[in-house]
Amino acid sequence: MAKIDLDSMSIEELVALRENATAKLAEKVATRQAELQTELERLSEYGKPAKKSASAAPAAKVKKSDAKKSDVASQPQSDAPSEPIAEAA
Repeated sequence: MAKIDLDSMSIEELVALRENATAKLAEKVATRQAELQTELERLSEYGKPAKKSASAAPAAKVKKSDAKKSDVASQPQSDAPSEPIAEAA
């Protein structure tokens, strides 16, 4: 590709260059979009893969320290003061 000396170009020439570049870019984007759409249609012939739902996802393993925290949080609060639980470092 030939190197263009932008500093030597007039404003009108630069505007024309920008318009040509924008038009060429839009043309290439449209061509690529059509190619991708064709590819997507071709691939859709094979069926759509099942999406993983939240219920189908494997349950995360709970750490012992996290399980203790959730057990304490799920217990009903009593009016009597309780001893603070120290966490391991």
